[in-house]
Amino acid sequence: MVNANTRRLDTWFEQLERVPLAEKFRVEVVGGNVHMTPQRAIHWQIISEILRAVEDRFGRDATIFSNVRIDFPGLENGFCPDVALLSATAEKADDDRWRHQDVEFVAEVISQGTAAIDYGPKRLAYAAAEVPLYLIADPYRGRCHIFTRPQDGDYTTETKVAFGQELDLTGTVLGLTLRTDAFPATDRPPRLPGAHSKSLAWEP
Repeated sequence: MVNANTRRLDTWFEQLERVPLAEKFRVEVVGGNVHMTPQRAIHWQIISEILRAVEDRFGRDATIFSNVRIDFPGLENGFCPDVALLSATAEKADDDRWRHQDVEFVAEVISQGTAAIDYGPKRLAYAAAEVPLYLIADPYRGRCHIFTRPQDGDYTTETKVAFGQELDLTGTVLGLTLRTDAFPATDRPPRLPGAHSKSLAWEP
């Protein structure tokens, strides 16, 4: 059964699909706020490296995708993760969307204006959904943050690894070592909340 929260998100995304040029942005609803963020080359390069590594590990038949809506716990959280891997037994729900209960791995790459979201509300929502592994790749800090062991609405373990070093994820659901030497970094600082940004957010 579709609940009121899902119907509200459906309405948001249906309206956003009609916005001119919306297809050129990554569009999400986080805590009832709409965020539209343009994807930069540096952003997509890191996503591609992660996607390729996961596909090499699990094969092209694995349920892995980028920028596809999945509704997560919390009020109006319609996320479109940069990378999401679902379990081998994952099936779509009655509304023809993937369920957050089947998500085993999520990766987010920090963009201008999204740092506070990825480190804050998204981290908590992924933990509440008990996603076993959450990876943040931050080209502005030149490092990755690995979050594991979700419990009581947050992750209990965080590991930081600088770009250029290998991420030992062999003890996680991925079961692989992820190389980051091809992850590009930038000296440009991420935009602070409230600063002018091309990431747009507004309340319904």
